Amino acid sequence: MNTRLRRTLGPFQVTASGIGIIIGAGIYVLLGTATESAGAGVWMSFGIAGILSALTALSYAELASMYPSAGAEYEYTRHIAPEWVAFLVGWMMIIGLMIAGAAVALGFGGYFRHFVDVPARLIAVAVLVVTGGIASLGVQRAVRLTVALSVVQVAGLVAVIVVGVPHLGEHSIIGPTSATGVLAGAGLVFFAFIGFDEVITLAEETRDPYRTVPRALLIALAVSTALYVAVAIAAVSVLGPKSLAHSSTPLADVMRTAIGPASANVMAVAAVIATVNTTLLVITAASRLTWSMASTGSLPEQLQVLNRHRVPGRALAVSVAIAAACALSGGIAVVASVTDFAVFFVFVAVNVGVIVLRFRQPNHRRPFRVPVNVRRVPLPAVAGLVTVLAVMPSLDPAALGFGALMLGVGAVVYRRQRRTSETLIPGAADDMTRRTGVDDADARRAADRLAVDFDAVEFDLEQFQMGLVRELQHGRADPDTNVTDDDLVVTAKIALAHLNEIPDYYTRLAAMEADAREYWNRR
Repeated sequence: MNTRLRRTLGPFQVTASGIGIIIGAGIYVLLGTATESAGAGVWMSFGIAGILSALTALSYAELASMYPSAGAEYEYTRHIAPEWVAFLVGWMMIIGLMIAGAAVALGFGGYFRHFVDVPARLIAVAVLVVTGGIASLGVQRAVRLTVALSVVQVAGLVAVIVVGVPHLGEHSIIGPTSATGVLAGAGLVFFAFIGFDEVITLAEETRDPYRTVPRALLIALAVSTALYVAVAIAAVSVLGPKSLAHSSTPLADVMRTAIGPASANVMAVAAVIATVNTTLLVITAASRLTWSMASTGSLPEQLQVLNRHRVPGRALAVSVAIAAACALSGGIAVVASVTDFAVFFVFVAVNVGVIVLRFRQPNHRRPFRVPVNVRRVPLPAVAGLVTVLAVMPSLDPAALGFGALMLGVGAVVYRRQRRTSETLIPGAADDMTRRTGVDDADARRAADRLAVDFDAVEFDLEQFQMGLVRELQHGRADPDTNVTDDDLVVTAKIALAHLNEIPDYYTRLAAMEADAREYWNRR
């Protein structure tokens, strides 16, 4: 049975996916509301929000270059915190993604009713089922569709920019505005950038993920920010800040004013495409993160099963089912607010993770490093952490309360799954049953038996522990190996030999094994 995802994605495909998930429905509805606060300087609000997002994006890029995994934030947190903390981070991201899928699908239903009068909830469920079906056919097919839809999304925004060019100068793009208003607008449109982080869940399906994923993430964010700023300038130039502030369909009104009533349909089509693309990408990201957590035993092992297209079919089905249930439940505006809480909760973990790992694993291979450092501390990560903590209190109280409730549910799920996993650990009467779990205490005992001096070698206890897990997994997959899972000392000797030779042996080995497996599958 295949247990690895297929590495087929290149830089262009990953970057297009990033742009597709960032440029969702947010720009179509937030522009008018943000103009109420920022006035003619709303374009500056988008620029500032893009810069603030880039602070955390840099932290994501460094961690993605160190640990390219579909587990994303969950995997990063495992390297700096206890397993239960990492579980809660992954859990919140999964819940946030599933609910976001429901909210975006409902947005699709609302836009679709512009053409056909059908209940939005039924349309939302239908689009979730269809996008789930597309995703189940393989990442290559899904990303091809994503690239095509992303091109249409970008073309729609470029059309707004083009029709706005002749109107430059008709309305001031500087005043009336205020610094306070621009910053308030930035806090609002910050949510239009959420989603850039989901690029990293494609890491295990990307060729050369160490370099491709960080670059794709940052390029996607830069392109999206440039488009947002240009669209905001065009909208202010065509409508003026007062009319724009009172518009519930700002981009459609820009096209209607500049070209004519029929052009509003163009933006409705663009909005429908944007919501379909975002739904597909969000559901895909949720399934990959679920699959990765199931692969480590944090979620039921049934969720790690791949279908014949090397897609985590069961994890995908669960993601679609939960999102559909949320879409049918009604009151999605309140429930969807947990996505905002989840994103900020995870952003804190990511920025803290980069800082902590600079001290815990200073010698770990980092193809991408956050620039501008004081000693080992990356200043953008500190600024990103401060920004997130400053913006988080502005969330709706319902978001904070519902987020706290989901954390409590996650803690209960973790305890139950932990008890289930413990019952599966082999006893003395079943010596042939293998396990792949190695905790810190196991690794420390093995290191003590072998007299490993972590102050003298180029790797640390965490890398040593990862080496043990890799050797145990190899022993589980290879029936000819003479390494048994319970003989940690023998396993540790092999791990130690590899780590002494190449400190980042195991991260490089994982990539090489996946590439080799993919090569033979194509033959």
